[in-house]
Amino acid sequence: MARLVMKFGGTSVANIERIKNVARHVQREVAAGQDVAVVVSAMSGKTNELVAWCKEGAALYDPREYDAVVASGEQVTSGLLAIVLQDMGIKARSWQGWQIPIRTSDAHGSARIEAIDPAALNEGFARGEVAVIAGFQGVHAGTGRLTTLGRGGSDTSAVAVAAAIGADRCDIYTDVDGVYTTDPRIVSKARRLDRVAFEEMLEMASLGAKVLQVRSVEVAMVHKVKTFVRSSFDDPADPKPGTLICDEEDIVEQQVVTGIAYSKDEAQITLRDVADKPGVAAAIFVPLAEANINVDMIIQVVSDDAKTTDLTFTVPTADYERARKILENAKVEIGYAGIHGATDVVKVSAIGIGMRSHAGVAARAFKALSDKGINIRAITTSEIKFSVLIDAEYTELAVRTLHTLYGLDKV
Repeated sequence: MARLVMKFGGTSVANIERIKNVARHVQREVAAGQDVAVVVSAMSGKTNELVAWCKEGAALYDPREYDAVVASGEQVTSGLLAIVLQDMGIKARSWQGWQIPIRTSDAHGSARIEAIDPAALNEGFARGEVAVIAGFQGVHAGTGRLTTLGRGGSDTSAVAVAAAIGADRCDIYTDVDGVYTTDPRIVSKARRLDRVAFEEMLEMASLGAKVLQVRSVEVAMVHKVKTFVRSSFDDPADPKPGTLICDEEDIVEQQVVTGIAYSKDEAQITLRDVADKPGVAAAIFVPLAEANINVDMIIQVVSDDAKTTDLTFTVPTADYERARKILENAKVEIGYAGIHGATDVVKVSAIGIGMRSHAGVAARAFKALSDKGINIRAITTSEIKFSVLIDAEYTELAVRTLHTLYGLDKV
């Protein structure tokens, strides 16, 4: 019998009526003869409420107890969905992460899945049960403590469960009906993609597209789990096909550029007149790494006398003040003349596996943006994407310009 994992996010299970709608989606797949495992998130807004309670309880809370609190949202949802399914005459039971078990590292709040034992789920399938699994959580084998996987962790739970039980596919249901060429709220001509390669989706997710969590795409790519992005708001009796995330080999026609993503979570830091000598880059970036601050774009400009350099890089907006403080404290060791920063910047990216076999893709973008009067502050490139850092006020203009430039407007 075919196996399917279905994952439903917070907006899909926001209230009892929405949970009943989810149950109808599950009922359709059960009627089609599938063994079904359902992974659910907490009801919309519930995790934020639980996090706020932890912060109200203590400024410096025990992360183990934090996990115990925030994981309860998914526990509620899984139980409620099981109740609704049972009321519809479908055999179902809820599972918490520790019951399966989903074994993780002990990094509370951001644990990584290490192993999933499918035996208990397989026994449930043999009894004809739908497994309703609380996403976002697991258990550390050494301590027996409940752990959580970080924001968006239910996506990762779903793909990992699909890999563990040998599911034919994993359907991620959200509030959009697939992956689009860019944000439809900015570009009205954005179109839904039928298929996206794992590598492209990984870049899109990491560069600002919020459809899937980055780690879930990583797991899907490693284990080759075919993953559909679909809308839970479709009619359960006639759902749209969504977007398939799959191997590059499964895509017949490849666009040079598949999509345009943007991220507002960027801040720029520039160090002026840094001594151009060995060890300086380490003095800058090692303390930031030790503080778990991710550095993205890096540009170095050497002065005419080749003795000093200006160094510009980006960090997440949430880490901007912390990063500046670290660098200010290390001013003597680094030896820079001044530090400047900006938070009114945005990273705009073009992604496409077709870039591998086409020259001048980025150059066309640089000219198109220049023609629109958009100044580029920084650039990064890889084999299948390039990103530019620009002033935030030009975000929509830049996204629309690139979307049209690469022929992504809906025909």
